[in-house]
Amino acid sequence: MRQQLKLPAGLDGQLWHYRQHGRANAMHHHAELEFNLVTQGNGLYLLANRKYQIRRGDLLWLFPAQEHVLIEQSADFEMWIGVMKPKAVRRIATDASAKILRQTNPAGEYCRRLAQPAFARLEILLTEIAATHGRAGLFNAGLSYALLAAWQQFEHAADVPVHDVHPAVEKAARHIRDKDNTLGLEALAHHAGLSAARLSRLFKQQTGIALVDFRNRQRVEKFLAFYRTGQRMTMLEAALSAGFGSYPQFHRVFKKVTGNSPRTHRMKNTKVPSP
Repeated sequence: MRQQLKLPAGLDGQLWHYRQHGRANAMHHHAELEFNLVTQGNGLYLLANRKYQIRRGDLLWLFPAQEHVLIEQSADFEMWIGVMKPKAVRRIATDASAKILRQTNPAGEYCRRLAQPAFARLEILLTEIAATHGRAGLFNAGLSYALLAAWQQFEHAADVPVHDVHPAVEKAARHIRDKDNTLGLEALAHHAGLSAARLSRLFKQQTGIALVDFRNRQRVEKFLAFYRTGQRMTMLEAALSAGFGSYPQFHRVFKKVTGNSPRTHRMKNTKVPSP
């Protein structure tokens, strides 16, 4: 899915600290070059038919033609996300070593783990640049420097293990995440082209997450996304829209995934509308 980021006209890109744990993401790509610096927790990225198991200190590059999705993240997961418009990338990536940033889908692996000193310096730099967001000239200059500095650190970093994912595992994960998470295991396996037993086994082996747990977590994320949109949905309406079959099922799964009952979660998050 081609995503339009709608960046401000006066800025060369954008930079923000991601911690939206209740947000459901779809497989997507965009015209802008993107880099992610994981600052806390751990997550699982799907990029085409590969997976990246990322944690604090990992620096990941996502090029414009590469579809990707963050399919799993720990409750404490946070990362910096930087994106830059193609025109700006072409203007600043002029050194021989940085010209690869101008490509849309270069061959190779682009996720590496930074050494602690390099990670700390880059994290401080991104924090300082984000604070200049209201001053376009200063922000653009800082973002350009950050992009090149991040690439320089990447070149000297260690590779993060990456593994090919079976096409059926990717297909099942995409279907649950982006389309329909109400399918039973047999129907989902048929859609993916494997037996239910083989799909379950492969999914667990290759992602580290049981298929049923992955589906339940996606349902909880979608519930939270629906319930926070301001559409004045009741808790039951949001749960059913997220793929749960009944309130008892929703209550049981929600408590297992989040550690809190829906009522306790609502009380802790006062901005969530009452059911």
